[in-house]
Amino acid sequence: MVLWKGTEDKKQIINEKFGQQNKSTKMKTNYMKVSVVLAITILTAFAANGQQISVQDKATGDAGRYENYDVTSNRDGKQVEKLQTNWNNKQYKMELVNDQMTALYVEGEKIPPADWGKYSKVIAEIREQIRKDKIQAKLDQAQAKRDQEQAMKDQEQAKRDQEQAVRDQTEAKVAQEQAANDQIQAKRDQEQAVRDQEQAKKDQEQAQLDQIQAKKDQEQAAEDQRLMKQMIAELVSDKIVPDEESVKEVTLNADEMTVNGVKQPDAIYQKYKTKYSRFALGNFSYGNGESSYRGIHMSRQEP
Repeated sequence: MVLWKGTEDKKQIINEKFGQQNKSTKMKTNYMKVSVVLAITILTAFAANGQQISVQDKATGDAGRYENYDVTSNRDGKQVEKLQTNWNNKQYKMELVNDQMTALYVEGEKIPPADWGKYSKVIAEIREQIRKDKIQAKLDQAQAKRDQEQAMKDQEQAKRDQEQAVRDQTEAKVAQEQAANDQIQAKRDQEQAVRDQEQAKKDQEQAQLDQIQAKKDQEQAAEDQRLMKQMIAELVSDKIVPDEESVKEVTLNADEMTVNGVKQPDAIYQKYKTKYSRFALGNFSYGNGESSYRGIHMSRQEP
């Protein structure tokens, strides 16, 4: 179905409007697609508003093609279709209201409804062609819309590509400057690596000293546990406590000695201060109760 006479002239006008001078083959194709979009959009708009459409075939002498196809709406809102066509070398003209034929002319002669049956095959062929062309027109319209949208996307993409090229150029400059900075930083990192290596050596030496000290602390802790066990046994021997289990708390410092919270006589204090001088100098305390701390605690060590 040809949409208008002079299609090539209209395409030329549309192409010139949208920039036919563009040398890109892709853009030329897009402009031709846009011309189809405009044509179908114009036809659809007129049909939607109930105005007359004249659709003329470019090759009016071809059998099976129609010359004029008009669509209007009457006052009652009914759709009126008027068709004039040269079908198999005969001129047919028909009128349809809401898809029902109301008039038929053959070679200019009006055919009464009683004789329409004689032309039923031709009428069916013509109406089938109209139906197919309507379907194709909708498909063309949808495709033209997609082409128009794609053309807009291509234009937007071209703009984004141009902006990206500017960004790439800027980024390349930044990358070049960054490479120079990286070279300077690499030199600094190399110097820092030397310092880190020296520090690692010092840390290793300190770790060895700490290990030696830890061993000494472990040995001292074992010795303190031995002295504490000895002190508890001596407290039992001196009748200060009835048995080892009854020793809940012991304190010993440079001023006094307490056992289970009871301050001991000076004689007892002097005895244990002399014998356990390390504890006395260390502000010693020992706990073995459920509600108090457990184990040996000294707030300071002897010099």
